[in-house]
Amino acid sequence: MTSNQTALPQIVSEQEWLAAREDLLVKEKELTRALDALAAERRMLPMVRIDKDYVFEGPNGTANLIDLFDGRRQLIVYHFMMAPGSDQRCRGCSSFVDNIGHLAHLHARDTTLVLVSPAPLLQIEPYKRRMRWTVPWFSSNGNNFNMDCGAGSGFGLSVFLRDGEQVYRTYYTTARGVDRLRADFNFLDLTPYGRQEDWEDSPEGWPQTPPYTWWRLHDEY
Repeated sequence: MTSNQTALPQIVSEQEWLAAREDLLVKEKELTRALDALAAERRMLPMVRIDKDYVFEGPNGTANLIDLFDGRRQLIVYHFMMAPGSDQRCRGCSSFVDNIGHLAHLHARDTTLVLVSPAPLLQIEPYKRRMRWTVPWFSSNGNNFNMDCGAGSGFGLSVFLRDGEQVYRTYYTTARGVDRLRADFNFLDLTPYGRQEDWEDSPEGWPQTPPYTWWRLHDEY
């Protein structure tokens, strides 16, 4: 559907627009306060001690879980879907990594972010170079780290806390819990047409396609 055939939002006076914007702002502030309360509750979740000795393969050789912290106290792990021997490249995981900003801002708050996949490092590194990513990426090939974290053969995001030499798992999310962290989706949610996917509640005539079908690797658009 071309732009001149696409339905447009209602056109009103500036005064009417400002009134509608103020009505929405009340709801946005309510949601912001609710999200702040949810974040506080998330921070107070209990945690579980990690006793298994997972061994990962990274660009500098083997590493255990505590090494992934890189000396910091908190660790965020994105479980990137990449199975051993598979040529398939997950467009969802790839676009998630595309949306990760400069890690210095996380490091400033004593937090490290890494990617972990079950594929061997020899399979990971060529794809990382192709995508021009700098996020540290480790292989969990040969251990049950992804399975134990709940990601299985899929994707997810785990959070860990280090206290000296002891590591604890504090949080896990997947599906829409990971989806909401993407900057591109959050930006699109601010626009009239949104993500333009057919699950969204949009007026008839808005441009929409099924989810996933429009996703591409960033060098394939």
